[in-house]
Amino acid sequence: MIIGHKKQLAYLKRMLDSERIPHAFLFSGGERLGKKRVAIEFISWIFKESPLSHPDFILLEPEGKEIQIGQVRELSTRLSLKPVKSRKKAVIIDRADLMNPRAQNSFLKTLEEPMGDALVILVSDKPHFLLPTIVSRCQNIRFYPPGREEISEYLREEKGLREEKIEEILEISQGRPGLALELAASKESLDLYQKEIRELDKLSRSSIATRFRYAKELSKREDLEGVLRIWLNQLRNLFIKKCLEPAGANIEYLKDLLQGVEETIYLISATNVNKRLALETLMMKFNK
Repeated sequence: MIIGHKKQLAYLKRMLDSERIPHAFLFSGGERLGKKRVAIEFISWIFKESPLSHPDFILLEPEGKEIQIGQVRELSTRLSLKPVKSRKKAVIIDRADLMNPRAQNSFLKTLEEPMGDALVILVSDKPHFLLPTIVSRCQNIRFYPPGREEISEYLREEKGLREEKIEEILEISQGRPGLALELAASKESLDLYQKEIRELDKLSRSSIATRFRYAKELSKREDLEGVLRIWLNQLRNLFIKKCLEPAGANIEYLKDLLQGVEETIYLISATNVNKRLALETLMMKFNK
């Protein structure tokens, strides 16, 4: 079941009924909204069955930290072949913004050439990292967080959760169905989120020496990026709440901290930065 996105689904259905489907889409919007899930659903309408084990379906995802040129070249080769079972091939490029520059240029050539019986859907929460020439050749469909009640109803009716737990999940997920479902399915994930949110609050009230000691320990954790993404999610939630308050208290501080966490995530995920040093730099931003 897909939570929300009724307008986007209706729009795609009209395209399918009219048999006027563009050769390339860009599904863009925030993290964990269900963009990839909608893409899979749309392709299932075309195939008239689940695409996940279909011979004409290709899912392209990052290998390690990025999508590399070799992956795109292999995709181009596969697209040049005739469909095996369906009328057309279908491709989802998940986290498409992680195509490195060479991969993006190679993919652009694929888009510029006749693709025959093929449909490509790029899924991205950072479309500004894609070449403008790629974006301009795709039909862009924007996705937005569904209402709290839609998520709440699903968790209540389909998952049978208590109201207290639903409220906890809604508070953390803030309109992100993918995150809400993860938290509903795993007590460990919910406990981890709550623990890291408490740690984040504690850090904001700690001395610089305490924060540096924490940075040293955090730099050794295998789930470092995951922890930082929990911080990012919580800081975004706080930022939205502060924006709604009179005079926008602490807006600039939170904005600076948000930017610092985003930069740190990028550095540890896409470069060979010294993790401890990157975290110590971030800890300096906790000074209000």
